[in-house]
Amino acid sequence: MRINIVAVGRLKEKYFADAVAEYAKRMGAYCDFRVIEVPAAPPAKSANEQKETEGAELLTKASGCVIALDGRGKKLSSPALAELIKRRCSAGDSEFSFLIGGSHGLSDGVLARADETVSFGEMTFPHQLFRVMLAEQLYRAMTINAGTPYHK
Repeated sequence: MRINIVAVGRLKEKYFADAVAEYAKRMGAYCDFRVIEVPAAPPAKSANEQKETEGAELLTKASGCVIALDGRGKKLSSPALAELIKRRCSAGDSEFSFLIGGSHGLSDGVLARADETVSFGEMTFPHQLFRVMLAEQLYRAMTINAGTPYHK
């Protein structure tokens, strides 16, 4: 199985990059894990134009089952995320691309293309921290599906 996080922008803070790298290393026991970064759109564009430009870039890098991360998506518990991955694998998916938009979110085109749309709740999180949170939840999902004791 391959899991991709496809995100707008680069991790600028070393501690966030280190945290994602740690979860990537741990996930190596369960899947091929990659982080794919696409550039943020120039701020000279309107918010909607930025979302469209970034969304087009995200979709060129996404493959397999596309899961958009958006506040309007379905709120899942950690076991429910693990079940979603397991269910999609049983249906024949072997690659997943989790999409994280830029500061203005995801375009309507990305949301329309997504096979699933998932929310981490109503709160707003810093963009860089969210990537760490997603990596941790994906690792947790892998351990839940493998029956290992990480998730308590």
